[in-house]
Amino acid sequence: MKKYVLLFRMDILTESAQPDEIQMNSYMISWIKWINSISAKGKLADGGNHFSKTGRLLRPGNTITDGPYAANNESVAGYIIILAKDLDDATSIAQKCPILEGEGTSVEIRETATPG
Repeated sequence: MKKYVLLFRMDILTESAQPDEIQMNSYMISWIKWINSISAKGKLADGGNHFSKTGRLLRPGNTITDGPYAANNESVAGYIIILAKDLDDATSIAQKCPILEGEGTSVEIRETATPG
Protein backbone atom coordinates (compact mmCIF):
# COMPACT_ATOMS: atom_id res chain seq x y z
CA MET A 1 0.00 0.00 0.00
CA LYS A 2 1.11 3.52 -0.79
CA LYS A 3 0.31 6.66 1.19
CA TYR A 4 -1.79 9.36 -0.45
CA VAL A 5 -2.73 12.76 0.93
CA LEU A 6 -6.24 13.99 0.20
CA LEU A 7 -6.25 17.81 0.25
CA PHE A 8 -9.69 19.31 0.78
CA ARG A 9 -10.36 22.68 -0.83
CA MET A 10 -13.29 24.97 -0.31
CA ASP A 11 -14.11 28.64 0.09
CA ILE A 12 -13.10 29.25 3.69
CA LEU A 13 -12.96 33.04 3.43
CA THR A 14 -16.32 34.22 2.05
CA GLU A 15 -18.80 34.59 4.90
CA SER A 16 -21.82 33.69 2.77
CA ALA A 17 -20.16 30.44 1.66
CA GLN A 18 -19.86 29.12 5.23
CA PRO A 19 -22.39 26.50 6.35
CA ASP A 20 -24.88 27.38 9.07
CA GLU A 21 -25.13 25.21 12.20
CA ILE A 22 -27.74 22.84 10.72
CA GLN A 23 -25.74 22.39 7.53
CA MET A 24 -22.55 21.85 9.54
CA ASN A 25 -24.18 19.17 11.69
CA SER A 26 -25.41 17.34 8.60
CA TYR A 27 -22.02 17.72 6.97
CA MET A 28 -20.23 16.31 10.03
CA ILE A 29 -22.48 13.23 10.11
CA SER A 30 -21.60 12.49 6.48
CA TRP A 31 -17.94 13.25 7.12
CA ILE A 32 -17.68 10.91 10.14
CA LYS A 33 -19.47 8.13 8.23
CA TRP A 34 -17.02 8.52 5.33
CA ILE A 35 -13.93 8.59 7.58
CA ASN A 36 -15.17 5.56 9.52
CA SER A 37 -15.71 3.63 6.27
CA ILE A 38 -12.09 4.31 5.26
CA SER A 39 -10.86 3.28 8.72
CA ALA A 40 -12.95 0.08 8.73
CA LYS A 41 -11.18 -1.00 5.53
CA GLY A 42 -7.77 -0.37 7.13
CA LYS A 43 -7.04 2.45 4.69
CA LEU A 44 -6.88 5.45 7.05
CA ALA A 45 -3.28 6.34 7.88
CA ASP A 46 -2.12 8.46 10.80
CA GLY A 47 -2.22 12.16 10.11
CA GLY A 48 -4.74 14.68 9.00
CA ASN A 49 -6.42 17.78 10.30
CA HIS A 50 -8.31 20.88 9.32
CA PHE A 51 -6.63 24.26 8.96
CA SER A 52 -7.52 27.63 10.43
CA LYS A 53 -8.71 30.46 8.23
CA THR A 54 -5.63 32.50 9.05
CA GLY A 55 -2.13 32.16 7.69
CA ARG A 56 0.50 33.82 5.55
CA LEU A 57 1.74 33.36 2.03
CA LEU A 58 5.41 34.04 1.37
CA ARG A 59 6.77 34.61 -2.11
CA PRO A 60 10.22 35.42 -3.46
CA GLY A 61 11.49 38.93 -2.83
CA ASN A 62 10.23 38.89 0.76
CA THR A 63 6.63 39.39 -0.36
CA ILE A 64 4.30 38.46 2.47
CA THR A 65 0.52 38.31 2.16
CA ASP A 66 -1.79 37.72 5.13
CA GLY A 67 -4.32 34.93 4.70
CA PRO A 68 -4.20 31.53 3.06
CA TYR A 69 -3.50 31.09 -0.63
CA ALA A 70 -6.78 31.04 -2.57
CA ALA A 71 -7.43 30.30 -6.23
CA ASN A 72 -10.98 30.54 -7.60
CA ASN A 73 -12.09 31.28 -4.02
CA GLU A 74 -10.78 27.89 -2.89
CA SER A 75 -8.21 27.37 -0.13
CA VAL A 76 -6.91 24.18 1.42
CA ALA A 77 -9.22 23.56 4.37
CA GLY A 78 -7.62 20.34 5.61
CA TYR A 79 -6.28 16.93 4.71
CA ILE A 80 -6.18 13.26 5.59
CA ILE A 81 -3.69 10.55 4.71
CA ILE A 82 -4.96 7.29 3.30
CA LEU A 83 -3.47 3.98 2.22
CA ALA A 84 -4.27 2.80 -1.28
CA LYS A 85 -2.95 0.31 -3.85
CA ASP A 86 -2.54 2.97 -6.50
CA LEU A 87 -3.89 6.31 -7.72
CA ASP A 88 -7.07 4.67 -9.02
CA ASP A 89 -7.77 3.15 -5.59
CA ALA A 90 -7.10 6.51 -3.90
CA THR A 91 -9.41 8.21 -6.40
CA SER A 92 -12.18 5.71 -5.62
CA ILE A 93 -11.90 6.58 -1.92
CA ALA A 94 -11.78 10.34 -2.59
CA GLN A 95 -14.82 10.26 -4.88
CA LYS A 96 -17.00 9.42 -1.87
CA CYS A 97 -15.83 12.46 0.10
CA PRO A 98 -18.84 14.49 1.30
CA ILE A 99 -17.02 17.77 0.63
CA LEU A 100 -17.73 17.12 -3.07
CA GLU A 101 -21.45 17.60 -2.41
CA GLY A 102 -20.82 21.34 -2.02
CA GLU A 103 -20.17 23.95 -4.66
CA GLY A 104 -16.72 25.37 -5.25
CA THR A 105 -15.04 22.43 -3.55
CA SER A 106 -12.41 19.94 -4.61
CA VAL A 107 -10.25 17.08 -3.39
CA GLU A 108 -6.67 16.83 -4.62
CA ILE A 109 -4.97 13.44 -4.40
CA ARG A 110 -1.18 13.35 -4.02
CA GLU A 111 1.01 10.33 -3.42
CA THR A 112 3.62 10.95 -0.74
CA ALA A 113 7.19 10.83 -1.93
CA THR A 114 9.44 8.08 -0.68
CA PRO A 115 12.71 9.45 0.76
CA GLY A 116 15.88 8.41 -0.95
